[in-house]
Amino acid sequence: MSTLGDPTAVDTVNSIIDLPTGVPYHARDDPERRLVRKLDLRMSILLVLHTLNLIDRTNISNARLQGFEKDLHLHGQQYATTLSILYVGYIAMNMFMHWLERPSIIISSCMLAWGMISVLTGITTNYTGTIVARFFLGCAEAPFYPGMIFLVSKWYKRDELALRIILVSCGAFLSSAFGSLLASGILYGMQDKLGQAAWRWLFFIEGGITIFVAICAMFILPDFPHNTKWLSPEERALAISRLAENHCDEADGKQTTMQGLRDAVSDRKVWWFAVAAMFQVIGQSFFGYFPTLCATLGYDTTVTLLLCAPPWAFAGMVAFFLSWLSDKRQKRYKYIVVSDAFGALAFIISICTMNKAARYISLFLVAQIITGMYLLLGWTSNTFAREPAKRAVVIALVNSVGQTGNIIGSSVTLPLISCSR
Repeated sequence: MSTLGDPTAVDTVNSIIDLPTGVPYHARDDPERRLVRKLDLRMSILLVLHTLNLIDRTNISNARLQGFEKDLHLHGQQYATTLSILYVGYIAMNMFMHWLERPSIIISSCMLAWGMISVLTGITTNYTGTIVARFFLGCAEAPFYPGMIFLVSKWYKRDELALRIILVSCGAFLSSAFGSLLASGILYGMQDKLGQAAWRWLFFIEGGITIFVAICAMFILPDFPHNTKWLSPEERALAISRLAENHCDEADGKQTTMQGLRDAVSDRKVWWFAVAAMFQVIGQSFFGYFPTLCATLGYDTTVTLLLCAPPWAFAGMVAFFLSWLSDKRQKRYKYIVVSDAFGALAFIISICTMNKAARYISLFLVAQIITGMYLLLGWTSNTFAREPAKRAVVIALVNSVGQTGNIIGSSVTLPLISCSR
């Protein structure tokens, strides 16, 4: 297999780069388009993986509508603790992914682990068991998202990146939309099947789907341009050279992970991005309570879960549009502000009225606020594009600090919702 240090691969790169004057890369336009299409097809499974990642993380909020708290005898802040404890494990394990060279294996293995833990959550009988399951669920999920963003950033150029991050991250919208639809069917049709409560079947079925998809993902996902087996030597050389020309990667970078960690921690810009991510996540910490927010409209469990789907479909369309504009105009900040401004408007509407139509419209506006986080991660990846080791650490660090917002938000949101009800 060709590697970065292989003379044959280097010669191939040079033959691609050294084109005649006045013909700027036109000779390789078709091969590059074919490579990007092939890569997009393979990367599309990340959308499925991210959807299942968030379904398994947030199915507890759907289970809450069908007796989860009552059966496990939860009271007071215990439900909020089951939400926030996941992020303790998540933050602790967030850096693990970037020490490894085979993301296709580690991402799939992490997915396999969290699918098994999700299934085991369905057999818990008390608060302690739930806390333990949620903590290890966070540990298993931790390497996935920063690893996914890092993997995407290792293959795409600057003007391709934000849209691709949104595309693979649309699992947030799909998990909330179709996860609610799936949950409504399971919670409606599986009550007392084989003597088990419907919310237990929710964990069994969704965890089982995750395990199956994780096994398939091992054979579909790419690794990095220099060690992906299903690329031809020409495709490998083209993948490396297109990133080098766009300053998205350094083919001759010699940084170790520890050097990347040291450079990332000492860079003030990294901490500004991390703090911005934390406040962004605090603003979207309603995520784990979205079915509960829909339930304040006064409908039964099935209708409530069905009503959860349209706001997330709308949010997905907004995310596509804003990310497309962001890539086209090479601007990030203003589109983050636009998304967050509409989110702030949604919070104001929900505070000022109890009218059902107005409150439901506010759910559409508040759902799209997640777009801001994805644009922020794309901005982060573009800003630290030169050294892969540093970029890997930066993405993990920004994501880890950002997730502390979920710990804060989980503790603040529940009392506010309880008061509103």
